[in-house]
Amino acid sequence: MTILKIVEHPDPVLETECEPVKTFDKKLKKLINDMFDTMYEAEGVGLAAPQIGIAKQIAVVDVGDEEGQIVLINPVVTSASGSQTGPEGCLSFPGLFGEVERPFEVTVKAQDENGKEFTIKANDFLARALLHEIDHLHGILFTSKVIAYYENEEMER
Repeated sequence: MTILKIVEHPDPVLETECEPVKTFDKKLKKLINDMFDTMYEAEGVGLAAPQIGIAKQIAVVDVGDEEGQIVLINPVVTSASGSQTGPEGCLSFPGLFGEVERPFEVTVKAQDENGKEFTIKANDFLARALLHEIDHLHGILFTSKVIAYYENEEMER
């Protein structure tokens, strides 16, 4: 178990368009395991490679539902519909939370840690988490989508 250092804003890697992954090997699998360990240690539900200083299209998500651990490599959103507005935070912006509008339902095509393609359909909170992490892979930060910021007292409630 390796806990990696989470990069915080304003590190420029957070606003970098990430490179696609071309090599699927043991090194990649170890990185993915380390990303899950780091995400759980930080009490997050998602972590993208740029958040640990790596400009590659890799993200991990686990919102604690029946989907379990999701590995997204080279993900592409193929459809999105509906609308939801809710609170978001980011491990790269400790203590900062805001109201963000995102699609309610999403379909994402990606590869797993072995390079195998798959499609995942998600709605509600899982859709929000997937979209947040995919945004990271394109240098898009949740702060660019915030409608209103929360005061700490509001988030504690």
